[in-house]
Amino acid sequence: MSSPVGPQRPPREADQIKVWFRLVPREDRLVPYETEGLWATRLGPDTARVDNVPFLRDGVAEGETVRFRTDGDGVHWAAGRVRDSGNCTVRVLPLPDGPLGPDVRAVHERLAGFGLTGEVFSADFPLVALTVPGGADLRGVKALLARGRDEGWWHFEVSCVTEAWWGA
Repeated sequence: MSSPVGPQRPPREADQIKVWFRLVPREDRLVPYETEGLWATRLGPDTARVDNVPFLRDGVAEGETVRFRTDGDGVHWAAGRVRDSGNCTVRVLPLPDGPLGPDVRAVHERLAGFGLTGEVFSADFPLVALTVPGGADLRGVKALLARGRDEGWWHFEVSCVTEAWWGA
């Protein structure tokens, strides 16, 4: 017997869409983009679940459900968040002249014990965008991020956090 919302099934390729987010202008933005596209799984006619971590858009984390509007050209534009994922988004930029150098693997290795996953912007710009799962040791993650900053390993910013993050 199926549930009232229908049987659960893995997403099909046809369910994958790109949802575009407009970026809020910031003077300290390291890259000159006005939009960011994130892969998402379509959940309904105007909702989708974000499937990757944002590099540039603040206030969004992997796993969140967003509402979108499709324009006349077929581009899906984010129109607001429908459901939080419980995840946080953190960005780490290793310092080229620091102890880790621009080595993104070293960043991942230091944070892997907390169950964080992420992506790298590019080889030329080693910005690591990380998803911090809601069930992670948030106090430990915050302490390690601060230690890395204080010891010259990296710069970091938190771009989407939960109340649990603030309370940790």
